[in-house]
Amino acid sequence: MNSRRLRTGFSTGTAAAAAAKAATLTALGQAPAKVEVSLPDGGRLEIAVSQCRLLAPAQALAVVIKDAGDDPDVTNKAAIRASVRLLPAGDGAAEVRVLGGDGVGLVTRPGLPVAPGAPAINPVPRQMIEKAVRQAVAWAAPGATLTAEVVVSVAGGQELARHTLNPRLGVVGGISILGTTGLVKPFSHQAYTETIDLCLSVATAAGLSEVVLTTGGKSEKWAQALRPDLPEAAMIQIADFFGYALAACAKAGLRQVGLVSFFGKAVKQASGLEYTHARQAVMDLAQLAEWLGQAGLDQAAAQSVAQANTARHALDLLRELGRLELVSQVGRRMLTAAEHWAGPGLRPWAVVLDYDGQPLWDSRAQGGQA
Repeated sequence: MNSRRLRTGFSTGTAAAAAAKAATLTALGQAPAKVEVSLPDGGRLEIAVSQCRLLAPAQALAVVIKDAGDDPDVTNKAAIRASVRLLPAGDGAAEVRVLGGDGVGLVTRPGLPVAPGAPAINPVPRQMIEKAVRQAVAWAAPGATLTAEVVVSVAGGQELARHTLNPRLGVVGGISILGTTGLVKPFSHQAYTETIDLCLSVATAAGLSEVVLTTGGKSEKWAQALRPDLPEAAMIQIADFFGYALAACAKAGLRQVGLVSFFGKAVKQASGLEYTHARQAVMDLAQLAEWLGQAGLDQAAAQSVAQANTARHALDLLRELGRLELVSQVGRRMLTAAEHWAGPGLRPWAVVLDYDGQPLWDSRAQGGQA
């Protein structure tokens, strides 16, 4: 294969954590040219700092330039800024308060990992920022008990957000600070399909007749819990390549394949989409509402689902209504779509997860409801 190896970058969350760490060190008299950031998986990444500036005693600003590697990310080269103000903790325990500034969006609708009214700084990046600040204080002022106020901002963030899904999702005024791994892996169709093929080759070479397909690391973790009898080689991350992966499984001569998907991806897969990335496959909640209405959900509730902000929001509505059994409508269609893409000879099974990783529907269970 004569293709250049694509370069991995780092997320806006990692950039914000690095800027916060650099600003904290600067406020403590140690302005750095680069910092190390702890990644969620336990690794570390060294990040260059574009600018450090002392604003006042115990208050500083630092800037990190987001590097998305070879991924076509709209936030690539964005200036991610963090201003930090250090205060004596007094009699209380030291804490890190993370706030959103200019260019960071504000969440205005339910259904996202961040509650309405809060800045669009997702939970993992928030934890990374807090940890980075605590590391800086421990290194530059060992033994000190300080409270840190961190304000994350993004130069031109409001304009950048126009080129993302944020306005549609009800995140206003800027971009979201994202990242579950801290890294940005290059988005390449050819690279990903080749990876799927390679994983299947490894699985069949190991004598496996069954694999489990997931869309990423989180769903894979829950798939492993569901099927502890299968080795790691049986777990294959397919990202958004739903149709391709199932056809490839059939081509590889497998006899059985499992699908473990979070509710939102399951809805897209149930729609029969070959490729489910948000760039090309918009979530069709009107179709979901139609399925639910056909299964007995009353018209007003179905209309609420159709108007939900996200699939997560739609699932929350079903939970509030006590109608989670209707997730079977998604699961059965997801299974039918899998059978279509796989063709005859390959037996699929499917599990739909909620956003905490708990099974909502399992085709292997009697009656379909886990």
